[in-house]
Amino acid sequence: QVLVVESGGGLVQPGGSLRLSCAASGRVFSGYAAGWYRQAPGKQRELVARISSGGDTNYPDSVKGRFTISRDNAKNTVYLQMNSLKPEDTGVYYCNRLPVFVAWGQGTQVTVSS
Repeated sequence: QVLVVESGGGLVQPGGSLRLSCAASGRVFSGYAAGWYRQAPGKQRELVARISSGGDTNYPDSVKGRFTISRDNAKNTVYLQMNSLKPEDTGVYYCNRLPVFVAWGQGTQVTVSS
């Protein structure tokens, strides 16, 4: 059963922007926090943005000021706006519910390169 589907990735030049979307089946995110994760080649998956059920957000220093997470509860969708992208932002991006995960989706590839 597919519970989350990520989309919006692509190839972008350094300094560019992308907006990722995470569409959830039913009310997967209802009452829960949600997060966007990134897995770079050869590295562990890391949390790059978190949004509480009430809309409070948290980011690691590596993306703070460049990434913005948001959610539309009516559409069961979580977004990640990424600006001023850097080559080190390259990776597969996943979303999930927090703190109780659901099955991981396929992710969406983001490649930042000139």
